[in-house]
Amino acid sequence: MERTTSGRHVPKDIDEYLAPLPKDKRVALNNLRKTIRAVAPRATEVISYQIPTFKQNGFLVAFAAFENHCSLFVGKAVVKAHKDQLKAYDWSGATIHFTPQKPLAATLVKKLVKARIAESERTKRQ
Repeated sequence: MERTTSGRHVPKDIDEYLAPLPKDKRVALNNLRKTIRAVAPRATEVISYQIPTFKQNGFLVAFAAFENHCSLFVGKAVVKAHKDQLKAYDWSGATIHFTPQKPLAATLVKKLVKARIAESERTKRQ
């Protein structure tokens, strides 16, 4: 694991990011990761801005664990287009917040990732 200039550890991959998390967050984010992989098998897993990120034609989606919640980053347009389906969750801008006790439904994650893939493909063609 590398260190930033402030001495903070930077994981080299998603497994290393998940390893030190409390079990409930690790399980929730690993399940989220599996759902993303199922929808975007060609996406590359990287650490970007110190968080797990999936890239396919550029940024696709990312997720992270915080003290009081976890987040899925899907882009503003995707959040806005699905805001009616996100009523059960806190969200702001490009980010959806959830807890391990109330994780994002796999069907919803699949819709969000598919929407990001479609958005990414449109952007790529322009």
